[in-house]
Order: sequence, then C-alpha cells, then structure tokens
Amino acid sequence: MTIEGLAAHGVLCFGGEDWWYHNRGHCDMQFMRQFSKYGRVIYVNSIVMRKPNIGEGRMFWRRLQRKSRSIMRGLVRVGERFWVYSPLTAPVHHVSWARPLNERLLRTQLQHVIRRVGLRQPLVWVNCPAACDAALGLSRTVLVYQRTDRFEDFPGVDVEQIRRYDRKLKQHADLTFFASRTLFEQEKSQCRKAAYVDHGVDYERFANASKNPWIPQEMKGLRRPIAGFFGGIDAHTFDLSLMVDVIRTLPDVSFVFVGKSSIEPTHLARHSNVLMIGQRPFEQIPHYGKLFDVCLMPWKQNRWIEACNPIKLKEYLALGHPVVSTPFGELRRYSGTVFVAESSEDFAASILRALKEPVDLQRRREGVHKESWPVKCQAVIDRLGE
Repeated sequence: MTIEGLAAHGVLCFGGEDWWYHNRGHCDMQFMRQFSKYGRVIYVNSIVMRKPNIGEGRMFWRRLQRKSRSIMRGLVRVGERFWVYSPLTAPVHHVSWARPLNERLLRTQLQHVIRRVGLRQPLVWVNCPAACDAALGLSRTVLVYQRTDRFEDFPGVDVEQIRRYDRKLKQHADLTFFASRTLFEQEKSQCRKAAYVDHGVDYERFANASKNPWIPQEMKGLRRPIAGFFGGIDAHTFDLSLMVDVIRTLPDVSFVFVGKSSIEPTHLARHSNVLMIGQRPFEQIPHYGKLFDVCLMPWKQNRWIEACNPIKLKEYLALGHPVVSTPFGELRRYSGTVFVAESSEDFAASILRALKEPVDLQRRREGVHKESWPVKCQAVIDRLGE
C-alpha cells in the first residue's frame, strides 16, 4: 500500500476509543487524521469489549447512555475526507452462540457505510480486537492490526476470547505493528509480518503552547509549584494509593489532574492541595500542561503498564517540563531524561529533585521534536510498501 493506494482505496479503521467521548489525541485517531490527507477515512467508534455488569451501578448506566447517544449519531462527516460512525452492536463476545449474529449485524452495517462513503476495498485498520471477525469478513486491499496494548488485560473482558481475537488478527494481518518494544519482542513471531512503530506526538501544538498567552480560568492564581497530570484516571492504570501518599507528603505542592476519571474523584479532591479539572478538549490540554512545573505518570505495576507506551510521555517532553514516572519498559529509551520512582517515597523525592533542576526546555524537547505523527504515518506507509 502506497500513498496513491490510500487515495484510491481509503481506510476503514476500527478505533479503540469513541470519537465523541474521548480525548482525540489517541494514536488511532492521530493516524486517521494523517491518512485523511490522502484519501477517505471512516473511523468506527470502539466496539464494546466489556461484559455487561449492572453491579457497577452508576458507571454502568453512564456508559450505556453514552454509547447509546453515540450510536444515535450514525455516520457523521467531521472533515473533508473523514467520517465517524458508531454501529449498533451488543457486548456478547463471551456468548458463543450470539457472537456470529453480532458479527453479521456489524458487518452488514459497515458494508452499507462503505458504499455510502464510496470506498472500494479499503485498507482495514484494527485497533480494537473485538472487531476481529467483522474486519476479516470485509472486502479489503490490506489488513493492518495495531497492537498498542494488552486488551486481554482490560477490566471486565472475556480474557480468553480477546486472546483468540488477538492471535487470529496476527495470523491474518498483512502487517501487525507494535507501539511497545516489549510487546514487539515478545510477540513478533506470532505475526505474518511485524513492525515496531512507536507513538508520535503533536509536537508543534505542545512545544508552542507557551507562546500563547491564554491561561485556563481554573489555573489562574494557583499556588506554585504545580505538579500535573493529564489523561484518563483509570483504576487499571492509575496508582491511586501511591498518588495519595505523595500528595500528603508534599502539602506545599499544588497537584492538578486534567482528565476524565473512572475512579471516585473524591479520593483525590478531598485534599486541599489538589485541583480536579475533569476532561477538556484535546486542543486545550497543552495550555494546562504549559503551566505545570513537573509532569506526573503514577502508573500501577501490572501487565497492562508493562507493555504500555503512553503518548503523554512525548507530550510532556514536548512541553519541556521534567517528568516523574513509575517504571515501565519503554522508559529505557529516556534514561537520564525522566525521573523513575518505584515507591511513593521515591516519587515524592523525585518531584522535589525535578523542581530543583534548572529550567532546560530544549534538552527535553530534543528527543521528541522529530517524532511527529506525519513522520510515524510515513513509517507505517513505508512498511506497508515493503
């Protein structure tokens, strides 16, 4: 597949997130923006993987309501050559007799949308493994599997079924590419063709944020120094107990959290030196981040984090601020640039060390200024061309 091929055939992407309700800085969304410069793109909002769990209470009903609103939008054109679609599907991947019916329903909807947009045997891009059977059943030119995370370790899924989808996609995809070196080394032998292409960064947006004088209202007059985090605050990734210990240890530091939280926010918000801002549009995120004195990645130590490569790391570095993180494999590339801490005591001490460092924005930006999304998009196209 070449750029000319993208222009001729277009792309159908099974996204890992819902375009309408998530931060649009996610890697699949970034790649699709780049591809839409060359040809038509349909971004299919994430296929539900979780098993229904009414026991989650308010969170379950909130997700159901949100997904229903997304489905009601149907096919929406969001750019000159970019459409977003939310199909009707059921969370029945754990029910053997219902899976084929669900897949047929999904595939029928997609075939209609593909004809409507005018795609002809598109490149089919899969970031959500639950879309496996529908993707394999579509007429296509190329199949790409984007293995960004261990979705089989995502809370509430049928672990074995998601593993089966993952193996099946690796066996059939013309290219499986990994954003994590750890996953690439462990799983490349399972793939027909594998490549390592790590995440990019919207470099200019973050590096130039400080040149814009606009300051979010919530940040005005906030006591410094400011230690900040932006992104999803989720139970399977965010180490809440570590973060609470750090907040208590550093009462003179203001802690700011920008993003949607699936954790009860009062666990953090009840502390007087904490500001919980909630989710904000991606375009505004750099203007919160530019006001941080140190950036935080307080991750849990589990299989999900072991194989992760968070985009926010490069976004933090593009801002030029010091970063304090718990360990994960991809950090080895940034030895000497990121403060790594394994305990809450180390994390608090690292924040204090980072705050004492001389301001050196350029040194941190040097490692990521050539890591833009257009560069990563071209790397994928080059590998497809091979």
